[in-house]
Amino acid sequence: MSIGQDLDCALDEVEAATGGYVRYYGINCAHPEHFGEQLPSRWLNRIGVVRPNASRRSHAELDEATELDDGDPQEFGALYAEMAEKLPRLRVVGGCCGSDMRHIKALIAAGV
Repeated sequence: MSIGQDLDCALDEVEAATGGYVRYYGINCAHPEHFGEQLPSRWLNRIGVVRPNASRRSHAELDEATELDDGDPQEFGALYAEMAEKLPRLRVVGGCCGSDMRHIKALIAAGV
């Protein structure tokens, strides 16, 4: 995989290199709105882990931040629930940067 490579091509490359051995893929450290609509539909049944950031800030903005941005836990839960409906093999849920128990409770309340 190379920097700037789109997700579809990257997953094709991993599949080819492993002979399709990967059981499922994970997405980590990005707000749900940063990747939710960009997931190629042919891979939706292969996503098994999602641990998004709580913050809507870009990675560049987060790198420069002096304080942790915890975003909006209720929005986090709602967006997570929308995304989870599209991922039939989702097995591991959680949060990454800026998330805490408020975010986890919100995603549970949203039905994830």
